[in-house]
Amino acid sequence: MTTERPLALIIDDEPDICELIQVTLQRMEVDCHIAGTLHEARDLLGQHAFDLCITDMQLPDGNGIDLVRETVAERPELPMAVITAYGNMDTAVQALKAGAFDFVPKPVDLGMLRQLVGGATRLSHGPRIDRRSRDTLLGDSPAMQKIRGTIAKLARSTAPVYISGESGTGKELVARTIHDKGDRREKPFVPINCGAIPSELMESEFFGHVKGAFTGANRDKQGLFQAADGGTLFLDEIAELPQHMQVKLLRAIQEKAVRPVGSEQEISVNVRILSATHKDLGQLVDEGLFRQDLFYRINVIQLAVPSLRQRRQDIPMLVNHVLGRLTGDGDAPPVQLNDAALGALRAYAFPGNVRELENILERALTLCEGGVIEPEDLQLPDSPCGQPQDTAAAVPAPDDDFALDDYLADVEREVVIKALEKTGYNKTAAAQLLGISFRALRYKLKKLDME
Repeated sequence: MTTERPLALIIDDEPDICELIQVTLQRMEVDCHIAGTLHEARDLLGQHAFDLCITDMQLPDGNGIDLVRETVAERPELPMAVITAYGNMDTAVQALKAGAFDFVPKPVDLGMLRQLVGGATRLSHGPRIDRRSRDTLLGDSPAMQKIRGTIAKLARSTAPVYISGESGTGKELVARTIHDKGDRREKPFVPINCGAIPSELMESEFFGHVKGAFTGANRDKQGLFQAADGGTLFLDEIAELPQHMQVKLLRAIQEKAVRPVGSEQEISVNVRILSATHKDLGQLVDEGLFRQDLFYRINVIQLAVPSLRQRRQDIPMLVNHVLGRLTGDGDAPPVQLNDAALGALRAYAFPGNVRELENILERALTLCEGGVIEPEDLQLPDSPCGQPQDTAAAVPAPDDDFALDDYLADVEREVVIKALEKTGYNKTAAAQLLGISFRALRYKLKKLDME
């Protein structure tokens, strides 16, 4: 039984480079077509089902990035790689922003080229995998559907991704999902909490050291970059990096190489960089606390993870999942929240987001009786009887992601829930308390998905 060989398109007007890439790919059992112009490339793209496309930037009749943009739009399943001038990271970043799978600098490094081709063919020619992430990133809200759709696209790239979001929203889970859905899933996913490593040990932890590099260095030690080689390096709380490490990290990203402490030799590494923080990196750049050039390199693509306040309709699903996980072991009967407790959770501000929800439910399991969690079992902050706190002050100030309609709906939902709880969920009494008709209250309950 024979297997069809992958097919690549090489676009460059320099015959020597085309021949070098073609010979390298043929040794990897990849067949090739060659084009010297954008016009020839478009013709070939229309005639063949390619598994990989490698294009130079400057071509006689245009720019390779334009071809990347139009091809990614028409054939998002085709990995596009770009050949860039040596040391020109700005061009490489532009290519990645345009949708390129990866880049390789001139003069072409054959080792990097082989890694690039291997990753691209695994995506387009390898076995298909189930890319659904609904069972990992729970929630049917529009915000979570958008996140999962974006992750499916990001998984097909090696571009650095900056994951922003409040504490407890699940930024590391998002990063791990991007890794698991991509071609690097068989390689390591290495998370680093940049705020948990002492400053004096940071360089050694990141890049490793050689024996005798400093007192106590009794043997060679591999750094986290090397441990993640071929896979993904997740830099959590990257805002905590001191200035001297920001410089060294920038060099490692640009050169795709690290130098262990005490060594004179650089070691090539092939890692995808994902980073995250709950702080506003843009503001830190403006304040001079974070390097602008590093921010530019890691922020090729930004992915904002929504707070729990922005996806309240997911709370019942999250509650069921967390309670199922916490009570899944043993023969204990299932535990449920009554309507009042669920209403309190839906009205609560959740400054700690999903992580806080998990902690609240774990505590409530200990306090509840009869397998039913009551509002008082939740012990929500500032509310000893389980009444939800006023969340209007907890809503963030308007920014790029702010939606007035969502904010007003949240405030309206909180007021309605408080009225229902105060009247024991008597809708007629709640409507009187709110100063509206019973019919108006029913309309609001339907509009707010609270029926």
